[in-house]
Amino acid sequence: MALNTVLALIKKDILLEWRQKHTFFSVLLYVSCTVFVIYMMAAQPETKVWNALFWIAELFVTVNTVAKSFLQENTARNRYYFTIVPPVKYLLAKMIYSIILMLVISLLSLGLFNILLGYKLLRPGMFIAVVCLGASCLSVLFTFLSAIAAQAKQNAALMAIMGFPIAIVMLMMLSKLANAALSNVLQEGWGTLIAVMAGMNFLILGIGVILFPFLWKE
Repeated sequence: MALNTVLALIKKDILLEWRQKHTFFSVLLYVSCTVFVIYMMAAQPETKVWNALFWIAELFVTVNTVAKSFLQENTARNRYYFTIVPPVKYLLAKMIYSIILMLVISLLSLGLFNILLGYKLLRPGMFIAVVCLGASCLSVLFTFLSAIAAQAKQNAALMAIMGFPIAIVMLMMLSKLANAALSNVLQEGWGTLIAVMAGMNFLILGIGVILFPFLWKE
């Protein structure tokens, strides 16, 4: 029953996005323009610059995509959901939907980077795994921050202030993980960084599950 509720909420968000297509195509346009501008200015940058530009683009894509998950919901609709859906299930549905959306956009972004800025992946499977991990971690983080900001009178600035320090740490670790897929030498501590990223992801998820019911009541 709990799983059915979560799946129904995810389906609702997917159908709304499919009907409006606002978030998906606006972000896709942003990514395309960003990659094209980089191509016009730097053609095919070196590997380290390519990696840095990719994760910077990922950060802004996440903010523009995931941050709206709660901020776009009005007060009346939230009150309606409060009467029919347990808060934890609602949060989990939002996070899973954000992860799905970010995975699709991230893989499309990776394709555009490879087409226009040069194919740099020496270990494509490893890099795609890092991209999926990064998309899920950033999605969980900014979905939770969006929930907090939505309860703070729709204050999006609060989300940026709280999310910036954690997002920077995540991006630094993701960049180091991605470097291993862009070189022939496997860097030491790669497994440790994976474990730390997964731990941060579950920690944020746990904090969200604990705190969101109290935010929901407000």
